[in-house]
Amino acid sequence: MKDTSTICAISTAPGVGGIAVIRLSGPKAFDIANAVCDVDTHSLKANSSVFARVLKDGTLIDETMLSKFAKPKSFTGEDVIEIACHGSAYIQSTLIDMLLDAGCELAGPGEFTMRAYLNGKMDLSQAEAVADLIASESASAHKMAMHQMRGGFSKDLQELRDKLIHFASLIELELDFSEEDVEFADRDDLKDHVDTVINYVRKLLESFSLGNVLKNGIPVAIVGRPNAGKSTLLNALLNDDRAIVSDIAGTTRDTIEERFVMGGYNFRLIDTAGIRQSEDAIEKIGIERTFKSIKEASIVLYLYDVCATSQEEVDKDLEEISEDKKLVVIANKTDLSSKAKLNTNHIPLSAKNKDGLDELTQALKAACDDIVGSQNNTIVSNMRHVEALKLALKDLKQVRAGLENNITGDFLAMDIRSSLNHLGSITGTVTTDDLLSNIFSRFCIGK
Repeated sequence: MKDTSTICAISTAPGVGGIAVIRLSGPKAFDIANAVCDVDTHSLKANSSVFARVLKDGTLIDETMLSKFAKPKSFTGEDVIEIACHGSAYIQSTLIDMLLDAGCELAGPGEFTMRAYLNGKMDLSQAEAVADLIASESASAHKMAMHQMRGGFSKDLQELRDKLIHFASLIELELDFSEEDVEFADRDDLKDHVDTVINYVRKLLESFSLGNVLKNGIPVAIVGRPNAGKSTLLNALLNDDRAIVSDIAGTTRDTIEERFVMGGYNFRLIDTAGIRQSEDAIEKIGIERTFKSIKEASIVLYLYDVCATSQEEVDKDLEEISEDKKLVVIANKTDLSSKAKLNTNHIPLSAKNKDGLDELTQALKAACDDIVGSQNNTIVSNMRHVEALKLALKDLKQVRAGLENNITGDFLAMDIRSSLNHLGSITGTVTTDDLLSNIFSRFCIGK
């Protein structure tokens, strides 16, 4: 799959800006750069930058900074040139045209990163983490992507594969001496080792629910009775009039979802219809969606009106919310009832005046910290990885069952090899052209 062409693309965001970076990678990168700039890149020291003018038919197009990265010490593992020009759309398009005329080819989506993978600069899971890093919108998503890009997940998988390779070699060694009836692998030890691998794969699979919410936003449902102030709270957290606020009960009849970044976390705030009995067909659908949002949420903000809701009514509502949810109870409209007796575990708030909002956001962050715990361990956030781990786990369970039932070593070796292939597909040890095309086609051009 290795390509000998030299590719180029604009690596900065599309549009007009102060600076645009155009990247070249391939065996002719230095020659092509020489053709469009007034510097000799061959004599330029590697990993350095120099002032360079871009000239077309003797006419000055731009004054730029040119950076040289010689193989193999570059992002792609090839000779790389990066030209930082002014962000004019005309300059960018003219420079790209000049590079194409000089022998470059336009890079496809993710082609620079794919070349980095093919040249051994990173494995496949690390390459996928590059896309996650670019897309990260919060500190937690950034940290998770960095951990994977720096090889944390790859190291865990390699340790699992090393153990399985050791098992397979012992089993296959027995097959070579089958006529002598020699047993190199103690079956009880193999059971213990397989159990260890199975448990770790399960742990990785269980981490996906957390990885998914960190990557795509932690779902937070704002629930409560009609007129509790849910929409006002949503607007207060967003600092925007996103939801309609009215004294008329039942104004919100459908869920409203907005993103909100706070304390290093990306949240998906979901404003819901009020919890109550209703004969209105449309409102009933909204209430059903409220309970669906509660079921799908990682955190539930339960809001009640201190002026209109008794403790018995609050307790009744809380009974309907699943106990396995992170629950933050908020006593709203405290500005209208300063004498109300509040539960010490409830957060006093005036969503209208934004009094108590700091305490609420701290409670929200604490709930996230509790969910996430320590991020020192690997967190899986990629569905392709999940599917591969599920297939590996299926094979490992067959190995475990085979050891229990004393099946022959050739069948054990077959299942172990199959699990190795599934784990290897995550890092790219085992891969196909179609898989690579599918993965890198989702990247932005220029990366």
